[in-house]
Amino acid sequence: MNELRSLYRRTFTLALLIMSSALLAAPVSTQDDLGNTVTLPAPATRIVTLSPSVVEVTYAAGAGEKIVATVEYSDYPVPAQKIPRVGGHSKINLEAVVAARPDLVIAWESGNSPGAIEKIRQLGIPVYMSQPHKMTDIPGEIERIGILTGTEVLAKKSAADFRKRYQALAAKYRNRSPVRVFYQVWQNPLITIGGQQIMSDAITLCRGENIFADLKPLAPRVSFEAVIAANPEAIITSGMADQNPELLDAWKKWPNLTATRRNNFFFIQSDLMNRSGPRILDGTERLCDALQTARDHRPDAKR
Repeated sequence: MNELRSLYRRTFTLALLIMSSALLAAPVSTQDDLGNTVTLPAPATRIVTLSPSVVEVTYAAGAGEKIVATVEYSDYPVPAQKIPRVGGHSKINLEAVVAARPDLVIAWESGNSPGAIEKIRQLGIPVYMSQPHKMTDIPGEIERIGILTGTEVLAKKSAADFRKRYQALAAKYRNRSPVRVFYQVWQNPLITIGGQQIMSDAITLCRGENIFADLKPLAPRVSFEAVIAANPEAIITSGMADQNPELLDAWKKWPNLTATRRNNFFFIQSDLMNRSGPRILDGTERLCDALQTARDHRPDAKR
């Protein structure tokens, strides 16, 4: 009888604890990058992230340990390499997403399938859409994910650190002379970046001028003739490896190009530029250094 009473007391105490936790867990709400309001009954504890950049932002917000599934190539920071996969960013395994039992999915607007995202919503799973177009959008996103995951203190610190580094870079290069830049994403077909692409914003911060900034697509195809006509002073590319100079070899056939004549070919590791997360500042620092080298290569440069 005493054992039965003890079991009842423990069960009653546990029920009270669960009820108290439910009462203390207040709803959280914020807007995503598309202006949608995302409301959760309590801070998320099981998150599925659908792009490598979102993984990095979520870790920066202090919520990396809450990620229960993600997509291929999510390799930074190192602990992310052990997170289970639910396919690639463009081909998501919906059954695997559901099996992960998420209370929040953080998706990538320009990289994930709209149909897959809609199906996730139809299943009643809250979705936060990520799509920063400017570097200054990133710290705000870190803070908003911190709100949804209950890690606001850590998120605010990460966001403040990002803003401080960004402002220091902007101040350093604000008065430098402009450099006309062609950013080559891929060679065949020849793909570059439009003005709405976050990498174009990084070029602007370094006082560069993206020669295709007037194009609306994020990753437009262009012709060699169009690049030659624009005559960039510097050509920059990125790749999966630490170095990928063969992507730039084709331009050596055009000796009249200013970039070719002055040997202004530069490579930046793709993960540091292509992912709209905190490490884009590392890539931007290298980009700014490259454009300063291009300035130093000018015939009238002060030695």
